[in-house]
Amino acid sequence: MSVESKPTHGADAPLQGGMLWIAAIVLAAANFIAVLDMTIANVSVPNIAGSLGISSSQGTWVITSYAVAEAIVVPLTGWLAGRFGAVRVFTTAMALFGAFSALCGMANSLGLLVLGRVLQGLSGGCLMPLSQTLLLRIFPKEKAGAATALWAMTTLVAPVLGPILGGWLCDRYGWPVIFFINVPLAFLFAPIAWRPLQPSRRAHSGEAAARDRAVAAAGDTG
Repeated sequence: MSVESKPTHGADAPLQGGMLWIAAIVLAAANFIAVLDMTIANVSVPNIAGSLGISSSQGTWVITSYAVAEAIVVPLTGWLAGRFGAVRVFTTAMALFGAFSALCGMANSLGLLVLGRVLQGLSGGCLMPLSQTLLLRIFPKEKAGAATALWAMTTLVAPVLGPILGGWLCDRYGWPVIFFINVPLAFLFAPIAWRPLQPSRRAHSGEAAARDRAVAAAGDTG
């Protein structure tokens, strides 16, 4: 699912230390919420249908619209990343995901809710492949297995947790909350991701780590 990336040189140098794990958590969380929203509304369909005055069969459009939109945009993510840059597409998609999640939560009709879910799926579809691509890009080659494992864990856990979390939130706070929970996360992670994922920042991090290793080696030989 990852977008094909070029070998890492210079500006594509992996991150180091705390900056690496901050970026990794943000990327993993982005993939988590995008996959989570595939199933979080499953058990909430009866509540949504009752609130909007529609049938249960019409309520399933809330689920289908998101899945179809994601399926459409995932194959296009590679072209978008090549045209505008992977980091720019990722952070923009993250911010839009939060905005469209808010639209879903505020929807007062089936049409508006389905529109919000389609737009949410289009933005969420970019997050899944780009999160994997950027994880592999920021991790050193010897830790590529850890990056893949982190991405795979969020991909596997999110669909299972979705109905559980969605049902609990819906029963306790109402169905709009299953969408509103994405808003603060998306708006928080988008600017956080922008800084460490920038190529210049990665290059600076790699150069700083190289200097530290050089100083340590000089101390050992001194």
